Amino acid sequence: MKKLYDLKNDYLKVQIPDELEFLVKKSIMKKEKNMKRKRKFLTCTASVAAAAAVFVGTINISPVAAQAMSNVPVLKDLVKVVTFREYHYEDDSHELDIKVPQINGLENSELEDILNDNYIKENEQLYKEFMEQIGNEDNLNEKYFALYTDYEVKTNTDNLLVVANHKTEIAASGYETVHYNNIDKQNKLLITLPSLFKDDSYIELISENIKSQMKEQMKADEDKSYFLENDMTDSFTSIKEDQNFYINSDGKLIISFDEYEVAPGYMGIVEFTIPTNVLQDVLESNYYIK
Repeated sequence: MKKLYDLKNDYLKVQIPDELEFLVKKSIMKKEKNMKRKRKFLTCTASVAAAAAVFVGTINISPVAAQAMSNVPVLKDLVKVVTFREYHYEDDSHELDIKVPQINGLENSELEDILNDNYIKENEQLYKEFMEQIGNEDNLNEKYFALYTDYEVKTNTDNLLVVANHKTEIAASGYETVHYNNIDKQNKLLITLPSLFKDDSYIELISENIKSQMKEQMKADEDKSYFLENDMTDSFTSIKEDQNFYINSDGKLIISFDEYEVAPGYMGIVEFTIPTNVLQDVLESNYYIK
């Protein structure tokens, strides 16, 4: 086992030329964007819920109350999402790809205005920060840098919509993060991790289960590695109270970690499915988690 850790340590220390890292990541991102364009309609529809979750604020309700409210008939909004503005920049060392959506058709026009205004402001800020970082024609920063954002629908059922908001930054190395918006479509609520449980005992239960899964995976596959009780970096000890998560179409809780958060970069974003029987005693109900 020590030899394996030593080999992985050596791997992590290998210096990849910035230009090669930049070009490889750019190529991967362009392929992914081409594939996602084919799913544009589904992605754009899902962005409505993502916008509401990100910009309006966190409105929580217990699963018990949500279950009671779900008996009330719901009229679905007919919503159209279009690209209001697009930011794109590219030269030999830099690339930016950001799309600003505009939402039309929400029954609540005030909410619609808030969402669209915040979309504009957030993406204008991303663009501004990017351009400041790369400099200008007279003093262009030659360091490689790229920024991409995108959306993905992870779950879409009668009751639940989960939208993943991906952001990839490429500098000396690539770094990918993702944020999940778990939306109760019937009750129009943003679901948070603490709202699923009776108390904070879920933190230890989930953490211990994840550590067990990490050990099992590393034992079964020598190509897998996690920051768990070794000297490579800080060991994983516990999830955060508001750890990134989503609920899949089978009603299972998926805990997600960003690139480098609990594993070396080559592992990318990693996920762990938490068995419901591990959580059953501390769940508020089985309305969301089955």
